[in-house]
Amino acid sequence: MTTTDNPHLGEVVAPPEIEEETAADQAPLDRDLMALPPDASVNEYITAWFKRVRSGQSGVLPVVGGLIVIIIVFQIERSQFLSALNLVNLLQQSAAFIVLGMAEIFVLLLGEIDLSLGYSGAVGAAVMTILAYPPINLPWEFAILAGLATTATIGFAQGQIISRLRLPPFVVTLAGLLFWEGFLIWVINNQSPSNGGSIRINNTVIYDIVNGNMSVTAGWIVLAVALVLFGVVSVTRDRRRRAGGLVAPPLALTLAKVAFVAVGGIALVAICGINRAVFTGTTVRGIPWVVPIVIAIVVMWTVLLNRTRFGRYIYAIGGNREAARRAGINVHRVRVLAYTLAGLTAAAAIIILDSRTGGANTDTDGGQIVLYGVAAAVIGGTSLLGGRGKMIDALLGGLVIATIYNGMGLLSLSADFQYMITALVLLAAVIVDAVSRRGQSSA
Repeated sequence: MTTTDNPHLGEVVAPPEIEEETAADQAPLDRDLMALPPDASVNEYITAWFKRVRSGQSGVLPVVGGLIVIIIVFQIERSQFLSALNLVNLLQQSAAFIVLGMAEIFVLLLGEIDLSLGYSGAVGAAVMTILAYPPINLPWEFAILAGLATTATIGFAQGQIISRLRLPPFVVTLAGLLFWEGFLIWVINNQSPSNGGSIRINNTVIYDIVNGNMSVTAGWIVLAVALVLFGVVSVTRDRRRRAGGLVAPPLALTLAKVAFVAVGGIALVAICGINRAVFTGTTVRGIPWVVPIVIAIVVMWTVLLNRTRFGRYIYAIGGNREAARRAGINVHRVRVLAYTLAGLTAAAAIIILDSRTGGANTDTDGGQIVLYGVAAAVIGGTSLLGGRGKMIDALLGGLVIATIYNGMGLLSLSADFQYMITALVLLAAVIVDAVSRRGQSSA
């Protein structure tokens, strides 16, 4: 592989004509692991991994460790925290944070930010609700697609303004936050002036995105299919890497990873299979539909970032924009597409939020919601400086935020303490990111 290695450009950037498969295959590995032979043993691979951690590249370890500590503390303080009812409620609460965090990751990887996603996503969700509401009564599939397209178009327009006019993303998206907040209030009040600033979701399918559950049997079937696909993809990918002379984890480690995922999946389906309404005399069981939806979005956007040329270009631009431009990457096109995908994903996040609350509302706090999206991404490990982050970061960070709010709600803590504690967690995540970067520089 030929690279552009110019001391005036900073990082080494692969030229755009590189084959997509080669670039994507090398993406997840750092220099320590790339130095291993293709047939490296388990001990060699683990040693290289520990060396990477000592050099400051701790990955998801801090956030996973922090999440475990938080769960233990809340379980000690309130024993019902790990009950099936509360854990499923936690998954439902975290869904919007996770998806909005993924929306922000598209622009954070560029070293930029989009402050408008909370309200632009709310506009898209309102469009969906209006189209599915009488007298239009559009089928739910078309209503959702229209809502997603609305916010994607907003992201595309703002990306064009930022890129073509070379304006600061912070200012443009801040203006977007204010504009779309006003537009959201206008469109809901104009459509439903007698409903007190809200439009209730009138479609059962849309309402059940968060509030509905698949059957327990369907949950086990979906889990089995997903595990088989994950195992086949993992083993096939590693085999292809070795055949191409690239380093890949030993088969034992790959199988251990698949087994770990299987244990987590089995625990999830088993917990969701417990009757959560035993005290009401009814039966509520099964995985909420929003859980596989969120997992599918995580997988889809992970593949986009790690297995396509567009994804590699995002990382290159975030790492060194000038180097990416000189390597022949169309920076303008990539930035606009990133803002478009951020808008599309933000619409999905607010659709999930509106499904949980039961409708579109003028009092949606898009400014606060978008900051939770940024916090989810940063707490999970995405850097605010660009060039580093994964979609799994939003999943972990969103779970951390939802866990904190869920646990503090069980402890009946007031809003002031909730805000302050969340702020401290976010600050800790930023400190970890800064220390990690310094450690890598020293190494």
